[in-house]
Amino acid sequence: MHILKSIRKVPAGIMIVPLFIGAILNTFAPHMLEIGSFTEAMGRKGFPTLLGVYLFCMGTRIHLKATPIIIKRGASILLAKVGIASLIALAVAKFFGGDLWGLSTLAILAAMNDTNGAMFVALTSSMGDENDVGSYVMQNIETGPFFTLIVLAGSGLANVPYMSMVSVIAPLAAGMLFGHFDHDFRELCGPSRSDLVLLFLAFGLGNNIDLKALLVAGPAGIGLGIATCVITGVTCIIVDIVAGGRGIAGAAASSTAGNAAATPKAVALVDPAYAAVAPVATLQVAASVIVTAILTPLLTTVVWKRVKASEGLKAPEEAQKFKISLKIFKKDACKKLTV
Repeated sequence: MHILKSIRKVPAGIMIVPLFIGAILNTFAPHMLEIGSFTEAMGRKGFPTLLGVYLFCMGTRIHLKATPIIIKRGASILLAKVGIASLIALAVAKFFGGDLWGLSTLAILAAMNDTNGAMFVALTSSMGDENDVGSYVMQNIETGPFFTLIVLAGSGLANVPYMSMVSVIAPLAAGMLFGHFDHDFRELCGPSRSDLVLLFLAFGLGNNIDLKALLVAGPAGIGLGIATCVITGVTCIIVDIVAGGRGIAGAAASSTAGNAAATPKAVALVDPAYAAVAPVATLQVAASVIVTAILTPLLTTVVWKRVKASEGLKAPEEAQKFKISLKIFKKDACKKLTV
């Protein structure tokens, strides 16, 4: 049997598949894992610990050294992504009472401000250049609930105690330091280990979800995925071009990260006021992950084709100019020889 290969065939499957398995258990057999000790810890009670471990692993991947071009491009795309997500979420909170067509401020912010890193690297590696790929060094910072909490707390939409913010940042910062000073630590917490932690993190998260809420989350979640790809995609493409890129990296940043599905629950742990909307928001963000996993490669391909077409038009024009100048040179040379 090839269980892992089958899971990976699903968009963001390492997050999505165990999440729904956990949700199925919680919906139809909610007390199945409540037998104590280690088994119970793998369910809903183990989620906070696993989230801390995952943030540490992600922190080790953030490089503190990067070239100016990569910093400029990556920071521009990061600010564009987080900025447009924050503006839309805050607008929904102010003008629609925090609920727009079944989408909460929490769901919108969590889905729109976190990019699927694996997809970004895969797309920019095949269609972009080394600066496109490297720009994700800066975008790594948006991983997890950090920016969501910053925006919610800074706008007054969440009551986040100071030490609670520190507790979210600490694992990520510790991972950054260990990864920076010790390459072996970065290797230890590489993608394969992070995926293992994410697999159990997603299962524990699913144990907090009742799938009956999917009836409400489904259509709204699909709409959220489309909006995420189109709105953040167009914004990031424009900013990427202004920052000196070709728009390919901007288009590749239009997705929702699989780990973003864990953000609503993480926020609810810090501010219990979001506990009621967190389960539905989780399913909506999960739907956005799947939708953008389909749409983002299509958008990136469209931008890449336009880039190639524009480059292809320039080459013949330059060649034609060269031929004309060569003819003029030959005529002048012939005149001088005859004279």
